Formats: sequence, C-alpha cells, structure tokens
Amino acid sequence: MKRIFSGIQPTGEIHLGNYVGAIRNWAYLQDDYDCIFCVVDYHAITIEYPVEEMKRRTLDTAIILLACGLTPERSKIFVQSHVPEHTELAWIFNTVTPIGEVERMTQFKDKARQHRANINMGLMDYPVLQAADILLYKAGYVPVGEDQVQHIELCREVARKFNTRFTPIFPEPEELLSMAPRILGVDGQSKMSKSLGNYIGVLEEDDVVWEKLRTAVTDVNRVRRKDPGNPEVCNIYTIHRAFSDNAMLIEIDRGCTSAGIGCIDCKKMLFENVKRELTPVREKARELEKNMDYVVDVLEKGADACREIAHATMEEVRATLGLYPPR
Repeated sequence: MKRIFSGIQPTGEIHLGNYVGAIRNWAYLQDDYDCIFCVVDYHAITIEYPVEEMKRRTLDTAIILLACGLTPERSKIFVQSHVPEHTELAWIFNTVTPIGEVERMTQFKDKARQHRANINMGLMDYPVLQAADILLYKAGYVPVGEDQVQHIELCREVARKFNTRFTPIFPEPEELLSMAPRILGVDGQSKMSKSLGNYIGVLEEDDVVWEKLRTAVTDVNRVRRKDPGNPEVCNIYTIHRAFSDNAMLIEIDRGCTSAGIGCIDCKKMLFENVKRELTPVREKARELEKNMDYVVDVLEKGADACREIAHATMEEVRATLGLYPPR
C-alpha cells in the first residue's frame, strides 16, 4: 500500500478546524493507505508553552485521534520524540537546505510576527524537521490543507537536493489536499485557534458549543432579521458545509438569501448536526480516559514499529553520507 505520513501538535484542545481539516480525513484514508500519524511534540516546543502540561496534552491528543476513528490495527500512531531519528535526519537535511528556501516560508513569517519575543531557530527550521518527519518513512503522500502546500514543496526540494548530492534514497512526496472547507474561528476573521480564543473544541460540552455558535459572527452585512444574507461570505455556512448534507445546505442557502430564516435559526440547525457527529467522539474519548494503559500501549507499539523503519532508513543515509559506522 502507498504510505502516508501526517502529524498534529499537542498544543492544547483539538478544535473543529483540526477535526474537519485533518483528523476526520485521516480516518477515511486508513482503508487505502499505509498510514503513519504522529503527535509532533518537538514541533510544539518552538513556541512558549506550559511545560507542566506537555505530557497531558500529548496523551489528550492521542485520545482524540483514537476517539475520532484512528485505530492501531490500520495505522501507526506514535509520539515524535519517541523516535530520535526524526531530529537526526533533520540535522542532515539542514546541510542540503538553502537558507533562502526556509526564510521565504509563509508560516515562518506569520509565526515570527506572532512571537516577536521568541523568534528562535526552531521556528525557522520547522519545515526542515517536517521534511525529516515525512521522508524518514519514505512516505509518498502527505494529507494537508492548502496552508501546508508550501512546506510539502520544500520537502520535495530537500529530497531532490539530497538525492542529487549523494544517492537517490528519498521519494518526492505529493500532497493529498483535503476537500474539507477551511473553517475560520467564531470571530469569522482568523484561522480557528485556541491561542486566539476563537475556537470550538471537539470535546466541549453541548452548552459551551451552543454558546460559542450562538454568538459567532455571520454575514456582517445582514444587520436585521428581514435583510437577505449571502451564505458564501458567512463562516457559519462554511461550517455547515462540513457537517450538513446537501439538502440542508440548499435549504439554508434559499432561506438565507431570501431572509426566510434568520441567523439564529441557521445556527440552531448547525448545532444539531455538530452535536450528532461529535457526541460519539466525546463518548469514546471518555472511555479512553478511563483506560490510559491502552492509549499508552498504542503509542508505544506505534513507536516500536516506526523506530524499526526509521533505523533502516538512517542506516542507509549514514552509509550514503560516508559516515564512520559504530561497531
């Protein structure tokens, strides 16, 4: 089977943007690909974080992945720092990656603006470590959103430069673009993010979810109930596209553009659909929280399997580089 790799940071509570844009799609891919999914904790330490929470956040992220349908029978699920070859390969890739290629990364520029007091080498080197994450397993495909395409382009460039300078070892992976709509935060302006406080958590209780939806920004040009709206500029309608069927989307489009339904009506319909899909996820997560030995076992076995692949790749890489081998 064709291999895919993707990762998610343990930066806190997983929200609807993560779920729709990545995790739900990962669950679908398990039937058709050799899947490796990683909790990328080394990526998460590039910005300031509460050290005392990292272990818990890592386990919470693993719980959500399992609750959303990833299974150890169909995927390898592990923690990045448990396979040290990730950082070893990243250092080697640093020696073939032009600084200019990294400096032009849009995400680095965005992160640098957000964290002006802590613009560290990790922020800049993030995409090189990401390339190592992917190529360590010689993955041919990476499921990503449009905002990550630039990083996959760099990954291909890194593989190409290594293969040209030394020996062809690595594939040039292709992105598997998610067809899911890009969901903004409840402010209707920024990418959904816990740090920005504009998120809806996958595991949040119904009353919390409803309150966030109830007060979420819609079409700013629709001031009064009798004003017709434009669903195409409304983030609530975008979220509907991720959770509602075609019949409901048509109903909402007609009702909104004719002022036949109000924004609160639209939000109530969305809330019911979100609740219907996420209630089983929350219930599964609660079960897993009571069985942490199972969660830890999944991560350990996933790391064991990935270390075996990583070890073989790095033996090949070291030999290609002409490094003196250990006895």
